[in-house]
Amino acid sequence: MLDTARRTAFGEEHELFREAVRRFFAAEAVPHLERWEEEGIVDRDFWTKCGAQGLLCPTVPEQYGGLGLDFGYNAVIDEELGYIGSSAGITLHSDIVADYIVAYGSEAQKRHWLPRMVSGETPTAIAMTEPGAGSDLQGIKTTAVKDGDDYVINGSKTYITNGQHAELVIVVAKTDASLGARGTSLILVESDRPGFARGRNLDKVGLHAQDTSELFFADLRVPQSNLLGAEGMGFAYLMNQLPQERLSIACSAQASAQRAYDEAVSFTKERKAFGKTVFEFQNTRFTLADLATRLQVGWAHLDWAIRRHIAGELTAAEASAAKLWHTELQFEVCDVSMQLHGGAGYMNEYLIARLWRDARVTRIFGGTNEIMKEVVSRSI
Repeated sequence: MLDTARRTAFGEEHELFREAVRRFFAAEAVPHLERWEEEGIVDRDFWTKCGAQGLLCPTVPEQYGGLGLDFGYNAVIDEELGYIGSSAGITLHSDIVADYIVAYGSEAQKRHWLPRMVSGETPTAIAMTEPGAGSDLQGIKTTAVKDGDDYVINGSKTYITNGQHAELVIVVAKTDASLGARGTSLILVESDRPGFARGRNLDKVGLHAQDTSELFFADLRVPQSNLLGAEGMGFAYLMNQLPQERLSIACSAQASAQRAYDEAVSFTKERKAFGKTVFEFQNTRFTLADLATRLQVGWAHLDWAIRRHIAGELTAAEASAAKLWHTELQFEVCDVSMQLHGGAGYMNEYLIARLWRDARVTRIFGGTNEIMKEVVSRSI
């Protein structure tokens, strides 16, 4: 269990909420984690169960069916999900997609979609990455061309979280290819429209329970009223919203790192070698002391970043630095903790194996850590 007694980002109400989140995940997620890993997807009714417990989109305003809370509540969910070792895509739904619709959606779009997202009726995704365009969002090729009162969308996306479950997708497309980044727009696409096709549920190194998919659009028509915000503003909107996405990743990464460390402490105190526990060897104790120190620094920094974000003060460079630092910490802690497990750590029956596998991609998604360094360097 995460020790939050000395945390500075949360108040009493956040902690009461955390207890409810823990109880829910203990009952509705933990018993199914191994099966979800094997099946490559979480149960569809997990979404509606999360919705019924108020665990989806907590920052959505009350007039649209949400709780109207601050990002601290999202962070609580991110941390607790990361700590149990789950890769369920509800954090992307709540922390990323919901904020785009709240910030840029029309009144009609908000009233139609947000209550369905809060309840879990409509799982969502955001389709940025393409086979030839990852961190460089200006390089996307998917097009949305006006035809009468519609947009006609053609193209493909890949590595899309929630790609199998999503019933609503924010598609990043070029509405005017001649304008470069200024010709990029965000368009809401319902999965039941003709021309929408899901590809494979991709076979990944880690995050096995997260449905990550290819999506294809072939002469797919949506009304122009499905445009999210203003035409040509897509790239600006993406840049505006990326700080919260990167902070969300940092929250999950820090909690995952803590769980890996906790698993290592427990294992080394129980496993014996040469007549004593592995923990009794000085190398083990010093290694764990080093990880404990790094985690202490990490929690202090994360609380600082969460507080700044709630206050509306977290900059893009600061969020990028947080994503960079916490995901690097995550992989280091997971890797060292696996080493402390010895051969057992390489066995899938031990949680550390899944934590290690899942940690590798966090330095890639949400913008690679090399891109994070580029963003930070531009602020110097």
